[in-house]
Amino acid sequence: MASLDIPALFHAAAEILIREDHSVSIEYSSEEVRIRFPTTRKLARYLDVPHYYVLPVFSMMEEKHLVRREERVGISTTSAGTMLFLKVVGEAMPDEATALLGEGTIDAITAKISSAVSPSGLRTSPD
Repeated sequence: MASLDIPALFHAAAEILIREDHSVSIEYSSEEVRIRFPTTRKLARYLDVPHYYVLPVFSMMEEKHLVRREERVGISTTSAGTMLFLKVVGEAMPDEATALLGEGTIDAITAKISSAVSPSGLRTSPD
């Protein structure tokens, strides 16, 4: 059984999206850049653990403002979660990510997040 922690779930999500699904859904707004995460059931199947083992880790990820769950929409990263996802992808599968997303996309998303300002005027970068 895989060790379940936040980095393990982000790595599993990257593996699923980049290597298995060959599809990443990215949503841009003036305040943040979100990436649609695989479902908790899909992550549990990939990690070969019962579904209920994944849920507490997702709660921790929500508390740390890395993901947000929306009823009938699914789970997506916050800007901080997107930065973590891109870090995992850049370290674990840079060539595959570039082939899927296009040259310079990761750098462009990182720059967008770093320059984003929330409606309150505060920077949303995870620094």
